[in-house]
Amino acid sequence: MKICGLQKTTLLDFPGRVAATIFTGGCNFRCPFCHNSGLLGSDAEEYETQEDILAFLEKRKRVLEGVCITGGEPTLQPDLEEFIRKVRSLGLAVKLDTNGYMPGILKDLCAKELLDCVAMDIKAGRNHYEEAAGVSGLSMERIDESIEFLLSGSVPYEFRTTVVRGLHTSDDFRQIGPWIKGCPEYYLQCFTESGEVLVPGVYSDFTKDEMTAFADLVRPYVGQVSLRGIDY
Repeated sequence: MKICGLQKTTLLDFPGRVAATIFTGGCNFRCPFCHNSGLLGSDAEEYETQEDILAFLEKRKRVLEGVCITGGEPTLQPDLEEFIRKVRSLGLAVKLDTNGYMPGILKDLCAKELLDCVAMDIKAGRNHYEEAAGVSGLSMERIDESIEFLLSGSVPYEFRTTVVRGLHTSDDFRQIGPWIKGCPEYYLQCFTESGEVLVPGVYSDFTKDEMTAFADLVRPYVGQVSLRGIDY
């Protein structure tokens, strides 16, 4: 495991649980709005060793209830399963954040009952998924396979989209709704410009009213649609 960051306590990343968030290095996407751009390449600086992280979790296991593994893209880590097993041996639940591009690994981890929750990013509508993901020649069949698997209900999950002015339009959400039809929870996350954005100074956020209008386009197809990153 290449661990490039640690948030020691979070009440947001793992719904319903007090958790720590672990950031892995390396990603197969290059989303231009990515706020963790320092974690994308193979040269991402390692934060601590796996042993150090596990020692921290051991000390905090009476306070923590779970661990969120995010990235980068965690499913690229060759020893992800081994690491998850070690985390679970401490009595901690595990949530995986993924872009869904490695459906075989996602399915395998769930079949082995190693994941308690999955959050999958839906980058955009099908028509310009490659632009939002920042890669050409994307295999949409992989994305479809992960979506269909999660929709089958094998593990608790959510879908989410970071909504970016300059990338997304209403058409995206008209496409996303039928695509994820039947999912219990879908979140629209408001883009926030930061010093870590992969392509800075190009994109911006939408207003609350615009985000609500996007949510309304998806609402007929899913159990619950919520906004994140919006001040009420």
